[in-house]
Amino acid sequence: MTDATLLARIQFAFTVSFHIIFPTISIGLALYLAVFEGLWLKTKDAVYLQIYKFWLNIFAMAFGVGVVTGIVLSFEFGLGFAKFAKLAGPIIGPMIGLEVLTSFFLEAGFLGIMLFGLNRVGPRLHFFATCMVVLGTVLSASWILSANSWMQTPDGVAWENGRLVVTDWWRVVVNPSWLIRLPHMLSAAYLTGSFLVAGVGAWYLLKQKHLTFARRTVSLGLAIGSVLIAGQVFIGDILYGTMLKYQPPKMQAAEGVWETQSVSAAPYLWVIIPDQKNQRNLFEFGTPRLGSIWLTHSLDGRVAGLKNTPVPDQPLMGMAFYGFRVMYVIAIAMFALAAASLWLRWRGKLFSTRWFLISLTLMTPSGILATLAGWYLAETGRQPYVIYGLLHTADAVSPVPAGTLLTSLIAFIVIYSIFFTAFLVFVIRAIRRGPNELVDVRAPSGSLKRALRPSIMASTLGKKPI
Repeated sequence: MTDATLLARIQFAFTVSFHIIFPTISIGLALYLAVFEGLWLKTKDAVYLQIYKFWLNIFAMAFGVGVVTGIVLSFEFGLGFAKFAKLAGPIIGPMIGLEVLTSFFLEAGFLGIMLFGLNRVGPRLHFFATCMVVLGTVLSASWILSANSWMQTPDGVAWENGRLVVTDWWRVVVNPSWLIRLPHMLSAAYLTGSFLVAGVGAWYLLKQKHLTFARRTVSLGLAIGSVLIAGQVFIGDILYGTMLKYQPPKMQAAEGVWETQSVSAAPYLWVIIPDQKNQRNLFEFGTPRLGSIWLTHSLDGRVAGLKNTPVPDQPLMGMAFYGFRVMYVIAIAMFALAAASLWLRWRGKLFSTRWFLISLTLMTPSGILATLAGWYLAETGRQPYVIYGLLHTADAVSPVPAGTLLTSLIAFIVIYSIFFTAFLVFVIRAIRRGPNELVDVRAPSGSLKRALRPSIMASTLGKKPI
């Protein structure tokens, strides 16, 4: 692998890893905004409006940073992967264009109403705008996942005169892995929202601040999160089988096994030190028999290893293995907390059990970390291909000097660090300040309008209402 190829991969990996944080947050929070506003309209309980306005500020900031950092990715196709853009542009380009037309315009059009229209368009029309933004986030995720899933499991194309041409657009869009990767990603985003909302509420309960706000967010966040994590277990198992069928090297690397067929009653490995050159593990630690039980659903099933794949087509085991393990361990922790929340809720101690609230607070960023780990598994496990089975990454890189790529990589790191720091400062200050005071939603319409008059961004920045 040339230095230019490595730098191009590192640059894209860094920018896409940074970018995915913000769409994940905005997709997850959008659902909760719709739920909270819907509950406010139904119950006229001012607490739900208070919760809505608090999380709307953080959603808006995440959405804005996500848009800015996402635009860069399109330019990077030309900067670092011009050959990929030339060969796959007729397939990827229309899907990205449709994502802009069907989702970005929808989100951008109704986002303004969400932010500034509550005291101008009326509660029901405002709720409609919130729902349209939720729909926009789902459509956006659908098109992006379709494009990425096509790169993972390409279908509906053929080589013609050295270029890829579409033979069936339906098979391109609805490719073999999209129908299961999409719900997996959406569930991950909604789980991110669940633990973000519940974690902040748990912190307020520990601090004995904003107690009504905190109880509602903890209760609702965990209720939705408990359902989602239970479903994600089944979705993840189906996705595992799908990728084992279409990308066996990825899942073989994710399990940390080298031999073509393991001995019976294979262990499930938790820690390894892989030696890719010599096709072995220098160290491994695992649970006996659990590999056979979990992966083959039998007590003595054999687990296939990475040696089944020719060495030039093998992904790096370490990246795939630990990407999968981080995602898996976080999912186990989510499931354990969800189960504990059901028990504590039944006993009436959901809001008073200190060890549980501390654990929930620590899990606040868990959805983001799990999503990043899952994407590392997906992207590093596809290597050495950029389009699996059709185009090697080394053949897709632009003829750009390594020095140029290094300079741009350093610039991205500096600029994105500033973005991330600003976002963290904004969110931490918003959380420390807490939600605004309740408004009287049962007041006459004129009074309600005056109560909601202060702008969202002004209240977020701590300015006094005008």
